[in-house]
Amino acid sequence: MSELKETLKADLKTAMLNKDNFKRDTIRFLMSAIKQIEVDERKELSDMDIQKIIQKSLKQREDAAEQFKNANREDLYDKEIKEANVLREYLPKQLNDAELETILTQIIKENSISNIKEIGKVMGLATKACDGKADGKRINNMVKNLLS
Repeated sequence: MSELKETLKADLKTAMLNKDNFKRDTIRFLMSAIKQIEVDERKELSDMDIQKIIQKSLKQREDAAEQFKNANREDLYDKEIKEANVLREYLPKQLNDAELETILTQIIKENSISNIKEIGKVMGLATKACDGKADGKRINNMVKNLLS
């Protein structure tokens, strides 16, 4: 079993013992999403696969939070932000702007990319190089800045 899945199970157990219903429910939702994919694809998911599921769930929470904020629903906005913070605990430490810029600059130089039309090539290489330590939207914005 993957290390990340073991961590989630242990944290679920701890949340239940501490009667932390919010964290318990958030982890249960995540475990349910993981189990659904394992059943559908009939395979044991790796840590990388689980990280992708967490990133997808995190993006959904952030998008929902933005929608609730625009609709002046502070109660639902706060709930989504809290869930997003719980999910972030299970992702690798994110790269800071300087580290990300260094990686992207290196990719651009190594591949002799000079215009914005080749952003797709940079995005593919950058996504692999960052290995889940920066989300696609952040990478895309920085690549646009570097190439413009």
